[in-house]
Amino acid sequence: MFYLIGLGLGDAKDITVKGLEVVRRCSRVYLEAYTSILTVGKEVLEEFYGRKLILADREEVEQEADNILKDADISDVAFLVVGDPFGATTHSDLILRATKLGISYRVIHNASIMNAVGCCGLQLYKFGETVSIVFWTDTWRPESFFDKVKKNRQNGMHTLCLLDIKVKEQSLENLINSHREDTLCWLSQGWSRRPESCSGHFAANVCCGLGRTITLLNYHRRQHASTGDGDAKFVFHTRK
Repeated sequence: MFYLIGLGLGDAKDITVKGLEVVRRCSRVYLEAYTSILTVGKEVLEEFYGRKLILADREEVEQEADNILKDADISDVAFLVVGDPFGATTHSDLILRATKLGISYRVIHNASIMNAVGCCGLQLYKFGETVSIVFWTDTWRPESFFDKVKKNRQNGMHTLCLLDIKVKEQSLENLINSHREDTLCWLSQGWSRRPESCSGHFAANVCCGLGRTITLLNYHRRQHASTGDGDAKFVFHTRK
């Protein structure tokens, strides 16, 4: 059996009881390590789960998926995903591959930013299309996200922006030790890349909304820190 298991948004303890039971009995356990990260490192997860984890980067997941699915028809193999397993299309592709190979699969869901964003006070049913804002390079500057945000605004909808991360360029420890502050602040930095046709009024409203979201998330984080509860300490979920 091939298992896709969501890890939630906080630390090692955010995995569901059902997911943990599966992890502890699998022959191999992979940790997807490029669409997002938890607030703890691989070693902390291994200690809590009582299992060794195999890091799976983008190249292995997208180009060498057969290695992950190998022998999953005769043994249990788990693939761990931060947030919910279907937060990225790559994970849906693994299910399609497993089905084509005749391998049975099971999905164990968990919380993701798609529903946890409700902590900022905005109603989930009022969100429009989610957009990804990637890092620009000298030769690649996609602006498609702007049109989608604009369309959502015209329809009176909120927009969830998923921000790019650079796992290969930074160590996991560096990303975790940054406490996501750079990521949160990058919201305004990312929006400064908007097309020149964007009106000042529209930009001001969006930045104001982002600022309010950051403030509420920081408050939410401080509340957990003050009670000693590390779960859901950092709510923003970024993916590439």
